[in-house]
Amino acid sequence: MSADPDAGAGGDDEAGSMPKHVAHDPSSIVKAVALAGEQSGIISRRQLYALGVTRWQVVANVRGRRWQTVGDQSVCVHEGPLALEGHWWAAVFQGGPRACLDGAASLAASGLERFSVERIRVSVPRGAKIRRTPTFDIRQTRRWSQADLVPTGVPRTRPAVAAVRAALWARSDQQAALVLSMAVQQGLVTPHQLGHELLRIRRDRRRLLLHALVNDLIGGARSLGELDVAGALRDRGLPVPDRQVLRQDARGRYFLDLYWARWRLVVEIDGIHHAWAENVVGDALRQNSLALQGDTVLRLPLLGLRLRPDEFFAQIEEGLRRAGFDGCRAA
Repeated sequence: MSADPDAGAGGDDEAGSMPKHVAHDPSSIVKAVALAGEQSGIISRRQLYALGVTRWQVVANVRGRRWQTVGDQSVCVHEGPLALEGHWWAAVFQGGPRACLDGAASLAASGLERFSVERIRVSVPRGAKIRRTPTFDIRQTRRWSQADLVPTGVPRTRPAVAAVRAALWARSDQQAALVLSMAVQQGLVTPHQLGHELLRIRRDRRRLLLHALVNDLIGGARSLGELDVAGALRDRGLPVPDRQVLRQDARGRYFLDLYWARWRLVVEIDGIHHAWAENVVGDALRQNSLALQGDTVLRLPLLGLRLRPDEFFAQIEEGLRRAGFDGCRAA
């Protein structure tokens, strides 16, 4: 919040000598408050002045503690704490006429839950003026396009665009995978929509990883994951397991992804879908059934295969050795 109640208002240096009586247009204030009500209590200075509210009226309402400034481009028409949505509007107004929420902030505005957004990201077109602020992360992007914006509500990118960009801008590969999978799991976007948006990305260090993750989300990579694991096991000198072994319990028949019968070790390869609520119960029942039959069950998420393969393969090797594997290299 700005310390100066009219900071950045366009050079109102005479604010200290404001006359005691200023002609007011009550209707302009009513219109401003009504518009702010549609924007979580926030209105931009550009909007205020377009409605006929003067700079003196803004100053008077701020000094009278009826309003409060948010940055140097927005005004909140009440003195209470801002809702999260109010911060989104203020961030966009701080960015300028063509600014929009982007990345994880845009996903949050579209309904993403349980994902922490450290700083509100705002995108503006290449060449646009950037008003620097420690509160909001405002950046130019060559990828800005009017066609990528949601037509209603706070200006923001469409969920598929926002999810891909959030993954590209994430602090780590793990965070990139998390935001993509959560956006799909919570129904904001489909894997195929993500794949379509990814085709637009020509250059980025994380591009290939995201393609692999989206393929996992689509569900077409399960057999590919099993083949990847088999090849990696050979490279590490570990025995190659049987794949898709048929087993049966009281609930019916099912297939084991990887099974070493000699050492009674099972490795289940989990796509990203396995972490979702509708799959958790079935997976747990199957794992419990195997444990009761005397098998050791390890789980290898495809995400783990993408991000931390050495640690998971070390656990597989440890499981084999504990069961009696003598270390002879696979043929």
